[in-house]
Amino acid sequence: MDAKLFSTQTLNLSGTRLFVLLTMGLGAFALIADEIAGRALTQVFSLTLPFWFCALAVAGLGFWAVPLLRALKAGQVIREDGPKSHLKKAGTPTMGGIFFLPIALLVALIWSGFAPSVVAVSALTLAYGAIGWIDDWQIIRGCSNKGITPRMKLLLQVGVGAVFCLWLALTQPATITTIALPFGLVLPLGATFWLLAVFVLAAESNATNLTDGVDGLAGGTVAIALLGLGALVAPIAPELMLFCAALSGSCLGFLLHNRNPARVFMGNTGSTALGGALAGVALMTNSLFALLILSGLFLIETLSVMLQVGYYKATKGSDGIGKRFFKMSPYHNHLELSGWSETRIVAAFYVIAGLLSFVTLAVC
Repeated sequence: MDAKLFSTQTLNLSGTRLFVLLTMGLGAFALIADEIAGRALTQVFSLTLPFWFCALAVAGLGFWAVPLLRALKAGQVIREDGPKSHLKKAGTPTMGGIFFLPIALLVALIWSGFAPSVVAVSALTLAYGAIGWIDDWQIIRGCSNKGITPRMKLLLQVGVGAVFCLWLALTQPATITTIALPFGLVLPLGATFWLLAVFVLAAESNATNLTDGVDGLAGGTVAIALLGLGALVAPIAPELMLFCAALSGSCLGFLLHNRNPARVFMGNTGSTALGGALAGVALMTNSLFALLILSGLFLIETLSVMLQVGYYKATKGSDGIGKRFFKMSPYHNHLELSGWSETRIVAAFYVIAGLLSFVTLAVC
């Protein structure tokens, strides 16, 4: 498609307008979902109250936290091989996850009365956030875009995932190893389920991390996915609905400061944790198939990286240089180098994420 035909100038889009539209859309969805389910808008176990409480709390906290991160010189190091338009973002404060994650987790824990499932998924989210923080800290300290090695990061993610799965095995019914599919179908996996579970936790964490490359992209798409997942699991796990709503609201509050042009980035601290949270809730509620649909965008981003690397290696000549399938991966970088503006990419991804949430609720 011609990038000029559907340019953000034609649609009159900006980071602020996208934020306002997303806020209206998520707020309306929470209200409607609560109304349909017969939940009072002011009750703790709902989508609306925890969503708005966390959104406002994080938005307000950001006016103090962002300048603090800047004062601490926690500036982002930009990839030298990335889009040249990103070079101007160098020095923008990162590690924003350290101020929006705690708000969501504290609200969910306290309001749920420290329900065991919320404690477990909160611990999982914090653990993945800690892995991301170590990665961010190494990048900042070394003034390089290389943090901990990919192998070490994966080992840490698998280790945390294995501990979480051990907790699931000890506390959840044996039926957890049978995956629910649409139309009443089921897929019994037995012991194989645990291998899949660890894979899903690590893969989802990395997928959301890969999506965090454009102002407002990861925060908005994850906020949509979390609210959709919250609405889906509400009938069987209201405490996890509260968790999803709180974390979705925190993402929205963070977007007030992360919208284009971003004043702060969530960093690996935030993006790595968000994927773990999504996967953890899906595993506890037997919603893996739903997660597959909800995470369609994150899956595409991951597959684009795998395809790029695989194609480059397969076409490598005697000179050691291969061909590229995309102009750059993940896929949002390919779109940017193809002439799409950042706000156009974000708008398209928001729409697709919203559609995937509706499809999930309709099918699952």
